[in-house]
Amino acid sequence: MKSWRSRIALGLAALGIVAGAAAATVPLAATSAFADTAPNDGWVQVGGDSYDSFQDCVAQAQRDLPLNPQYHEATCQSYPKPGLPNYYLVWMR
Repeated sequence: MKSWRSRIALGLAALGIVAGAAAATVPLAATSAFADTAPNDGWVQVGGDSYDSFQDCVAQAQRDLPLNPQYHEATCQSYPKPGLPNYYLVWMR
């Protein structure tokens, strides 16, 4: 079964809107990737690293807040990678 992005691109291309198809597929791909990882509106991914625990990640992110005055909150999100099971994304807002 084809994804909706593929169907949209093929449908627009069939209508002769080749430039529109490219423009429509890029934002859809970027939006869905961001929506899958972002913890909530307003959060910006500022990094990621391996930590012993979620609490260690959050504690380090909190210590880093003064270095980033444009942000007032920090959190982490588990994001296991092959070979790095304790990898966390660091988010601030």
